[in-house]
Amino acid sequence: MDTASIEAKLKAMIVERLFLSVRPEDIQTDASLIDAYGVDSVCLLELVVGLEEAFGVVIEDGDFDVRNFISVAALRDFVQARI
Repeated sequence: MDTASIEAKLKAMIVERLFLSVRPEDIQTDASLIDAYGVDSVCLLELVVGLEEAFGVVIEDGDFDVRNFISVAALRDFVQARI
């Protein structure tokens, strides 16, 4: 799966799972999900489930580092390293 496809899938998953009132294509890849979109710790857990379902990756306790979830770019890099 190429970078653009992963990013598009991530953005769609984020909007759907977190019920954001923004279009997936309007999410900035490098923007902080926490600061720009109000993602909190509960949302991060929802993103973990979404990543496991959407990409078939297994997220271990050690992977649960906010740096892996800070932006779409960080999530993309995290997913690419595991698929």
